[in-house]
Amino acid sequence: MWLELQIFGFRALWSPYYFVFVLLLSGLYFYITGPGRKKGTDRPSTFQQIMFYSGMLLLYIIKGSPVDLLGHIMFTAHMTQMAIYYLLFPILVIKGLPIWIWEKVFAAKGIKSVLHLLTRPLISLLLFNGLFSMYHMPVVFDYAKSSDLAHTVITTIILFIAFCMWISVFPPLERLDRLSPILKIGFIFANGVLITPACGLIIFAGAPLYETYSEAGAWMQAMSLCVPADVLNGLASNLNGPNYFTPMPLIEDQQLGGIIMKIAQEVIFGAIIAYIFFSWFNRERDTIDPLPSQVQTES
Repeated sequence: MWLELQIFGFRALWSPYYFVFVLLLSGLYFYITGPGRKKGTDRPSTFQQIMFYSGMLLLYIIKGSPVDLLGHIMFTAHMTQMAIYYLLFPILVIKGLPIWIWEKVFAAKGIKSVLHLLTRPLISLLLFNGLFSMYHMPVVFDYAKSSDLAHTVITTIILFIAFCMWISVFPPLERLDRLSPILKIGFIFANGVLITPACGLIIFAGAPLYETYSEAGAWMQAMSLCVPADVLNGLASNLNGPNYFTPMPLIEDQQLGGIIMKIAQEVIFGAIIAYIFFSWFNRERDTIDPLPSQVQTES
């Protein structure tokens, strides 16, 4: 498949403009948290810097590397992209930004009320899973893939809500820590339950759901989101759908995509639950009353 993808050229495969965008974000973080930070604010820890820059690398891999192009050719790649983009990338950014940046974000006029509302656990939980499921309804999905503006707006809104959701689990500010460890574990379980219907619809569908991958015209329209127009126009007469690049039947690709999304979600959620549980366990162990051992020593 890699050789066949070369026909789209360097710009489509490696998105140099998006690479520059990610570099600018990284440079802005370096300046704001380094030479440009105000007195009295702490420089991010090494761990925070690793988290943020790892997030930027992951962002480019998801949206700028050939993974993005493959997401318009194979539904399997698209669902892999979605799992990482919404379930992992926000966590790295949240953990990578220092507290004083989050203080400014949540104190900003015009958005602080909205942020405090949307980061409430129940609201963010229902909104994220509802929007994610709606996005993968065939009519919405095909519409989003037919327009660059619609695709950007819809995916950005879902990403924003994903950030709001993960803030409930990894609160960057003490006042946002509304859930106990056991409730955070329950919150993750609820996410897994609510995202299951969307995955189930995709996995058990008996026919291809999305014109984006099954109809030549809709597929070419979707490819225009990541392939320059001059390149795509030159290839239009030779391409009639994803089958040029992969022998996998559409229905199997669709089902595998749903399975990958569910497995990726289970792995990420499982890792987060383990992290929360062991952090909670270690914290409780460190706060055990040492009185019994002291009494035994005195006796």
